[in-house]
Amino acid sequence: MNLYQRKLIFATCSLMLLASVVLQAKDSVLDTMTTELDRSFQALQEQDTPPYFLSYEITQDDVVSISGAFGQITGSEKSVNRILDIDLRVGDYFVDNTHPVNTPFGMGDLFDLGLPSVIPVDDPDALRTVLWLYTDKKYKQAVTQITNVQSILQAQVEKDDQSGDFSQTPTETYEEETKELVVDEDLLKRKIRLYTQFFSEAEHIRSNSATISADIETRWFVNSEGTRIKVSHPYFRLVISAATKADDGMVLNKSLTFEGSSQESLLQDTKIVTDVQQLIADLKTLREAPLAEPYTGPAILYGRATGVFFHEVLGHRLEGHRLKDDDDGQTFLKAVNTQILPESISVVFDPTIDHWDDTVLLGTYKYDNQGVKGRRVVIVDRGVLKGFLMSRRPLEGFPTSNGHGRKNVGNLAIARQSNMFVEVENPVTYETLETMLIERVVQEDKPYGLIFHDIQGGFTNTGVVMPNAFQVTPVLVYKLYPDGKKEVIRGANLIGTPLTTFSRVEQGADDYAVFNGMCGAESGWVPVSTVAPSILVSQIEVQKSGTSRDIPPILPSPVRPPADRSIHTH
Repeated sequence: MNLYQRKLIFATCSLMLLASVVLQAKDSVLDTMTTELDRSFQALQEQDTPPYFLSYEITQDDVVSISGAFGQITGSEKSVNRILDIDLRVGDYFVDNTHPVNTPFGMGDLFDLGLPSVIPVDDPDALRTVLWLYTDKKYKQAVTQITNVQSILQAQVEKDDQSGDFSQTPTETYEEETKELVVDEDLLKRKIRLYTQFFSEAEHIRSNSATISADIETRWFVNSEGTRIKVSHPYFRLVISAATKADDGMVLNKSLTFEGSSQESLLQDTKIVTDVQQLIADLKTLREAPLAEPYTGPAILYGRATGVFFHEVLGHRLEGHRLKDDDDGQTFLKAVNTQILPESISVVFDPTIDHWDDTVLLGTYKYDNQGVKGRRVVIVDRGVLKGFLMSRRPLEGFPTSNGHGRKNVGNLAIARQSNMFVEVENPVTYETLETMLIERVVQEDKPYGLIFHDIQGGFTNTGVVMPNAFQVTPVLVYKLYPDGKKEVIRGANLIGTPLTTFSRVEQGADDYAVFNGMCGAESGWVPVSTVAPSILVSQIEVQKSGTSRDIPPILPSPVRPPADRSIHTH
């Protein structure tokens, strides 16, 4: 039974839940949006340059956020925001106003729509007025854009990719109830004080922060093809961060993230307090650890570190829109049906699975931001590349969306990652993986191998202007010596190029872990997840990270309690 099959029960349960929340009566906001969209779309057909597609999306975020540090509350916020996004296209499916061109200075978007941050949804007339006003502005902007596109294309040679700018997709209808944001703000404040008070007793901690965010995101989406979608999704997240400073001036940061589908599922005191205390201990160890040296040789990526690695190095190069961009390196464009990973490794994206064991997956959604149903997509099957993540912007050989058109408010949806699952056939135990690493170190006469225990993030360059490379930033790295001894080091950045690095992946373990994060790219910040095991890589490269020469604070912390004061967790 593979990793996906083990989690299929969660998807089945989710679908059964969805059926129970579908409304019998139509949503009044969707009705108003549909009425105004139909009226505006039909009226604009009389213009010399009529639109061929129009969509409205209203995103409502009902948010409560509580922040604190060193056992104190530093801020709280409660807000409701509703943002309108309009996708209006003139031209046709082959070439429209969104066609990417290198516009000369001053020939880009000439109209700032200035969309308001709070869209009225309770008053149909007010909502229709806002939709009418900004549809008119969006149309004028689109006409200017298509003129620029047509002018520039006349001076360019024809591209090899003739797949067009937009694809057709089946009409979808789905409506669910708006979920209510239910939180106890006083309880959240007590939890923030509890989770951060431990930092005030740790002399080596220079700064810390914790934020609990509770958010119900409700989206209404309609388009001129007849799609009507309303979804309402909860996000409950706790982020705890702390930093210390080594004697040589290097600042060392480490963070913890916790996710839940409700306030109760998020606030698991025993686990959170244990992890906070481990974070404090890790930072003390790091502060006293020796600096990393440049290194090339075998290494293990441990659990979450594998997730960050695959997300940054592989995931972004599988997003279909990039492969049409002449300025992109198009790493895997010609690699379909060729082997890019070992035969034992498959990569699947599935936004319909909402949990891995007890962990909420952030990259979950029912419909993407183009009204296309999220679905399971096998991208790499036993090492062989089978396809790409697709929005409604087609690619030669991949003419339709597979439900991965995503964005943050104010951006145009493009192909983005969701929940990535790195599946390993015939895995070994983690202990066996360490044994294999030691064997590699001895065979290659290396003084040690490396274990990347945790990675906080990274970046990758997929373009052609700069080297097509990546850098990920570990926060906890161990040297593993031939005798089995481990030593923590600090200041190591993992670098490399994608094709070389993936050709060195050798073996995966059975210790799956979850990486949840926010991914920033051209269409803004979107939540993503990766479920991946530890892996052995036969060769990686490490460079030293930058540092500061500022000395640690001279004055003692004003919030640190006397040494004899104890902290109680009850």
